[in-house]
Order: sequence, then structure tokens, then C-alpha cells
Amino acid sequence: MNPNLISIADLSSEEIRAVLDRADELKVRRDDPAARSILAGKSLAAIFEKPSTRTRVSLEVAMTDLGGHALYLNSGDLQLGRGETIADTARVLSRFVSGIAARVYDHNTVEELARTATVPVINSLSNAEHPCQILADLMTMRERFGRLAGLKVAWVGDGNNVCNSTILACALMGMDIAVASPPGFGPDRKILDQADRLGGRTVVVADPVEAVRGADVVETDTWVSMGDEAEAAKRAEAFRRYQVNSGLLRHAKSDVIVLHCLPAHRGMIF
Repeated sequence: MNPNLISIADLSSEEIRAVLDRADELKVRRDDPAARSILAGKSLAAIFEKPSTRTRVSLEVAMTDLGGHALYLNSGDLQLGRGETIADTARVLSRFVSGIAARVYDHNTVEELARTATVPVINSLSNAEHPCQILADLMTMRERFGRLAGLKVAWVGDGNNVCNSTILACALMGMDIAVASPPGFGPDRKILDQADRLGGRTVVVADPVEAVRGADVVETDTWVSMGDEAEAAKRAEAFRRYQVNSGLLRHAKSDVIVLHCLPAHRGMIF
């Protein structure tokens, strides 16, 4: 297994199933004293260029539950903000910690960390992908439906980093996916080509109703991600038709589930 998790496609379908099986096991064993020593003596450097509620809390709680320790490091805590290279930061951290998780603006940053670090590096979000989020989503889907292969996923909204990882995960796990995005906001062509090579069944459409028709799972994300604030008015207008609401969900299956990586903007009606 690749020691790093930079893209969800760094994992094979068998490895994804193994990760989910292990997550299921540890969820049940959360209060088991033996489980609380799995990462005893291990420390994780959690680099956060972008703040987060769920990512930070989940990383820190997971390390604590498994007997390890997480160090939260924002830009002000690191010499990166004072000109130290990413490579030097990776080398220094590798001498102290057992792993690095990085939530960054630029995907090149987490790739450079992985190239230089001598400990595993986990992408906790970049502008290209969000593999940890998708593993959590896959776990939820499997818990709800008892399987992944054969499910239909609909993505409605911005073809962003979470969408990219979802497309690749669907290709790996034998799920169909339909993506509905406004013109100019669709998924990365390179991601679509990569999904094709993995045997994916991906459809990109403009109409959100077409995308969700018959869907088991509807996924979406905020219209204005961190770093896109200058485009807020433009995006609000572009995504007007791409709200996930009760009217849209009537076209999905009756037992559909909705997944959103949060934070969500509730009650935005146009």
C-alpha cells in the first residue's frame, strides 16, 4: 500500500474496502482499552493552512481515541509563513512525528510534502481533492445500503475538490455517478479522463433533475468555498438552479440520502 494518501486513487478498490472494514471495526471498539493503544507513542503533525471544524476535531479525536497525539499547526505556527521551503518543513517534521496530515490551498503543497517527508502524508484537503472526506462518505453509504457497487450517486453543484474525489471513488468502487454543474463550474477534465481509465461510469449534465433521477445518494457542497469569496455574487447567480431541496429530491429514489461535507448554508431560497 502507498504510505501516502494524496488522492483517493492512491488506494485500490481492495484497499478502500480494507480501510472501511477497519473503520467499521474501530467504530464498534471505540471504548475498547486495547483499541486505545493502537497508536500509543505516535504523534501526527496536522498542518492547517485553511481552518476547519470537522477536519481538525476528527483528526485530533481519532488520534486521542487510538492512544496517539495530534499537534495542530497553522501557518502562524510554522516557518512556512516566514519563507521556509515545504521540503525543509517536511524533513524537519519527519524527525519528530509519525505522520503528517495537511489541509492546504494548493495541491502542489501536499504533493511536495509527500515527496520529501520520510513519514506518511495524508491530504486532509487541497484544491484538487479531499480523499478523507470521500472515505467517510463511502463508509456512510455502505452503512446505509450494505454495499457500494451498483449504487447511483448524483453530484449537484460545484465540480470542486470533493466532486473530483467522489468521481474517482465511484470509478474505483463500481458506482455510477451523474454530475450536474453550471457551465464553467464542471469537474476537472483530467479527473474525468482518469475515472474513464479506472472503468468509471460518469455522466456530466447541466440539468440537476436529470442527474438525481433514480439516485441512491445525492452529494453537494457549498457554492463558495474558502478562497472563492470574491466570486460569491457570481456563484450565487450561477448556482441558482442547483439547490438541493425537497423539490429536487422528489426525482431521486424514495430512500435517497443526502451528503454534504459542510459547512452548509441552510435556507438559501431564490
